[in-house]
Amino acid sequence: MSTRAADGPPVAASDGHSPAPAAAPNPDRWAQWRWLRHEWTGAIVGGLLLAVVLTWPTMRHPASTVPGDLGDPTLQAWQMAWSGHALVSQPLDLWHSNTFYPERYTFAYSDTLLGYAPMGALGSGFEAALVHYNLMYVLVHALAFVGAYALVRQLGAGRWGGAVAGVAWAYAPWRLAHAGHLNILSSGGIALSLAMLARGHGWSLRHGYRPERRRPGWALAGWIVAAWQVSLGFGIGLPLVYFLLAAVVVAAGCYGWSWWRRRARVPFGRRLLLADLAGGLVFGAVTLLLGMVYLRVVDLNPQAVRSLDWTEMFSPPLIGFVTAPADSWLWGEPHAAAREQLSWPPEMTLLPGMALLGMAMAGLFVSVYPVRHRIALGLGVLGTVLLGLGATLGGDGDPGYLTLSRHLPGWDALRTPGRMMHWTSLLLAVLAAGLVTAFAESARRSPTRRWTRVLTTAALLAPLALVGLEGVNRTPHPVVPRPPAAMRVAQEPVLLLPIGGTNDLHYMLWTTDGFPRVANGLAGFEPATLAQTRAAAASFPDSASVAYLRGIGIRSVVAVPDRAVGTPWEGIAARPVDGLGITREEIDGVLVYHLG
Repeated sequence: MSTRAADGPPVAASDGHSPAPAAAPNPDRWAQWRWLRHEWTGAIVGGLLLAVVLTWPTMRHPASTVPGDLGDPTLQAWQMAWSGHALVSQPLDLWHSNTFYPERYTFAYSDTLLGYAPMGALGSGFEAALVHYNLMYVLVHALAFVGAYALVRQLGAGRWGGAVAGVAWAYAPWRLAHAGHLNILSSGGIALSLAMLARGHGWSLRHGYRPERRRPGWALAGWIVAAWQVSLGFGIGLPLVYFLLAAVVVAAGCYGWSWWRRRARVPFGRRLLLADLAGGLVFGAVTLLLGMVYLRVVDLNPQAVRSLDWTEMFSPPLIGFVTAPADSWLWGEPHAAAREQLSWPPEMTLLPGMALLGMAMAGLFVSVYPVRHRIALGLGVLGTVLLGLGATLGGDGDPGYLTLSRHLPGWDALRTPGRMMHWTSLLLAVLAAGLVTAFAESARRSPTRRWTRVLTTAALLAPLALVGLEGVNRTPHPVVPRPPAAMRVAQEPVLLLPIGGTNDLHYMLWTTDGFPRVANGLAGFEPATLAQTRAAAASFPDSASVAYLRGIGIRSVVAVPDRAVGTPWEGIAARPVDGLGITREEIDGVLVYHLG
C-alpha cells in the first residue's frame, strides 16, 4: 500500500513496525559551511600557515625570544604594550608614556605602532609583551601576503598570480634586513587598502573602469584600512598618504577628461561619492592628528630635526638593489662580497628577489594586462628605484628623493630612501602576477589530458616555489633578558643604571610589569633632561647626584652591576652611601637605592 505526498512521488505507508524511511539528503545542509571552501578562506588560512613556516622559529619560544636582535624589537614590544595599557586604563595620557620621565609626549619619540594597541591590550606583563610582539611579527607577514593577493586579484590576475605576488611581496629577501624593525615590515595595509579602494571603485588594470562593479562599502573600508596603516607610523605611512593624494588627483582628472570627451557624465554614484568623502575625512583626520603630535614633539625638542646629511648617509648605491641581506638563507653567503661594498647594509641590501625580477621583466612582454598598463607599471618600477637611490642618483639626488625632502611636508623625516622598495617590489609583484596569469589561462585552454594537467600544475608551482625559497630566513632569535626582581621593590619614578644604548631599550621593556615611570629611554634623538640626568648621575651615589635626582622627582635608583662594565658606574657596589640620607639593598645581585 502506498500514499502519495502532496507534491512528490508515491511513498510507502508505515505499518508501525517497519523502520522509517531514511530522510532525503538536504542540499542546503552544508550551505552554511561553504565558506570553508571559499577562495578567501583559503588565502587567509594559507597566508597564516605560510607565515608561521617562513618566520620560523619565531613561534617556538614566543615568551622569551625575539627575531632579529635585542635592540628595536624590545622597544617595539614595549610600544605595543604601552599603547594597549594606556588605551584601556589611561587614554588621556596615551602620548605621555612612562619613559623619559619627566618629559611629555614621549610615546611619539618614534613610530608608535599605535594600530596594534588592541593586541597590546590582551593581557599585561613582560612575557605577554613578548608574546604579543612575536604574534604580530608573524601576522604582519600573513597580512602582507593577503594584501598583495587581494590587490593583484582585484587588478585582474588569477589565483596562481595572486599566490606568487603575495609570497614575493611578503617574503622578499630585502625584508629580512628588517627582521628587527616591525614598523618597516608592517606594510600589509598598503596593498590591502589599495585592493579595497580599487574594488570599491570598480577598477582593475585588466578591465579598466566598470561602473556596474562599484561597491561603496569597499571604498569606505579601503580608506579606513589606509588610516590604520598610517597609525602604525609615518616611516611607511607617509608615502601612502602622498600616493593616495596623487591617485585622487589623477582619477579626478581622468574622470573629468572622460566626461568632456564623451559629452556625457560618466557613472559614479552618490553613494560612492559619500563613501569617499567619509573615508577620506577619516583618513585625513588620522593623518592630521598624528602629524600634530609629532610636530609638538619637534617644538619641544628642536634637536629631533635631522638634516639631509642623514638621507645622504643612508642612500644606497645601485648594486644594493641586487644584493641580499645576511639573513637570507639562499643569497646571504653568495652576496657577502657585495655587502662589503655597502656602507650601511641594513638599509642598502634591497634585493626584491631574483625570481621576481625575472618574472616581472617577462611580464612587461607577456601578460593579461593591457600594454599601456604594463608600460605604466614599468615606469613605476623605474621611478621608485630612482627615488630609492636617494642622494646617489646623479651624484646629488636632485631632482629625486632629496627634492621631495625639500618640498613635501614631512618627507625630510624619511631619511632612508631604500624603503621605497616597498613600492618597487609591489609593482614588480603585480607585473609577475600578470605573467603567471597569462600562462595559467593559456594552459587551461590547452587539451585537458592528465599528463598535460600534471605538467601545467608543476610549471605553475615552479614560480611559487622559487619566490618562497628566496624568502627562507636564517634570522637569529636571541633570548630577551628578564626584568630583575629588584624592579618590584623600587618606588617610582625610577632611574636605572647604567644609562644608554640598548640597556635603555631593555629597561623600557622591563617596565611592562606595571609601567612604573622611569627616567630612561632611547629614541632617534635625546631629550635635554635625559642628557642632563646622565651627566649628573655619572658619579652616583654622591651628594650632588642625589640632590639632582631628588630635584627632578626620582625616588629610587636601580643599578645592574653586570651591565656597568666599561661605564661610569663600573664598581658602583663599592661606593659608600653613608651620610647621603639614602638606603641601599641588594636583590639577586641588583642594587636598589631608596632616595626617600
